[in-house]
Amino acid sequence: MKLNRRRVLTGLASVPFMTMGSMLVHAESARDDYKPNVSRNYNVKPQAPTESRVVEDFRVRPMLAHTSELRMEAAIARYEAIVARGGWPRIPAAKTLVVGSKGKIVSLLRSRLYAEGYLPDSVATGEVYDINVEAAVRRFQTNHGLRAHGRVDVHTRNALAISAADRLDTLRANLPRIRAYAENLGNRYIVVNIPAAQLDAIEMGQVRSRHNVVVGKVDRPTPVLMSQVSELNFNPYWNAPVSIVEKDIIPKVRKSLAVLKQMDIRIYDGYKGPEVDPTTVDWNSVSPDRYHFRQEPGQGNAMASVKINFPNKHAVYMHDTPTKQLFTEAARYFSSGCVRVDKVHILTNWILNGQDGWDRGGIEAVVNSGERIDAKVAQGPQIRFAYLTGWASDDGQVHFREDIYKLDGTGFIVGQPGELPGEQAS
Repeated sequence: MKLNRRRVLTGLASVPFMTMGSMLVHAESARDDYKPNVSRNYNVKPQAPTESRVVEDFRVRPMLAHTSELRMEAAIARYEAIVARGGWPRIPAAKTLVVGSKGKIVSLLRSRLYAEGYLPDSVATGEVYDINVEAAVRRFQTNHGLRAHGRVDVHTRNALAISAADRLDTLRANLPRIRAYAENLGNRYIVVNIPAAQLDAIEMGQVRSRHNVVVGKVDRPTPVLMSQVSELNFNPYWNAPVSIVEKDIIPKVRKSLAVLKQMDIRIYDGYKGPEVDPTTVDWNSVSPDRYHFRQEPGQGNAMASVKINFPNKHAVYMHDTPTKQLFTEAARYFSSGCVRVDKVHILTNWILNGQDGWDRGGIEAVVNSGERIDAKVAQGPQIRFAYLTGWASDDGQVHFREDIYKLDGTGFIVGQPGELPGEQAS
């Protein structure tokens, strides 16, 4: 049956929010996102609001789907209507609000949640913070990438304080991105949403697994790209890119040659050239591109147990990591551009999809053996490294994330953040 686009959008925009959502370069010399380090103390506190897992609940909706453009246009129409009605009230600074809190501030909170569709008419007024308000706050927190504890703390209040007009601007900035990323999507694909620092593995419209990921820092951003998985390298070498050799490795080596042994890094006279004795190098004057630096496979390797390759001009890839504690951070922007994946072998097993007899047991055996094995992937899933600070999912929920690279309003869609629009990848 052919859908009438205008009729669908009009219908979606008029549906209350609560009912809608009720409740090639896999080059061995590619740059990597590992900051060499022998004794760093990350001092990480568990605070991520999400966890990596196989998804068995069909109600978990993809961040990007074939219907995303329609849903986004409907969301924009709905937020235009909210803005036309005057937006929503601002919640003043106060102590954390919890179930049992009372007063005019709770009445303002109810009005704020009602205006965006998180509370229905029947409970839109009142000065008591009850279970209805708590449930609405939890939904709000989930849709904004916050820990869904149901209390209005400073982080939740900051998100509530963003105006309806600003939220509308965010949705409008993301619509052309969604159009580009959703174009020609197949039935099996991977979405890495950089602002959300999350990855979805999607098959036949269902999220099969969702992972916390570590993406690029503000000064070393992850590029936005579209590609297809081509190969997995188990127990890989790490070939240090010139940028990290210059900024990280050489400064450490100048202090002590022992760092090379500690990190199990060898030096070669060019890629695949003869090995070089590091004591023969003048480290005070050496150019960072003079030698090739290669870290051997092992527990301390920057890629850890696997590297996931896909052709792209930015020389980035996805991989495992020895610093898994970073996945518990809420703001996971620590890399130099590549994407580190939590519980990565849930993903590798899904990517291989039983090809050549691969399964979880076989993957685990190879990883434990330490043997270098490459697996070409036949008909690998598509990949979208996306930059979505706002999106609407198939259940009608509208989601927002921080504009970590400050790209909203610049016209950015794909490419390397910081490039001029004419320089971006097509």
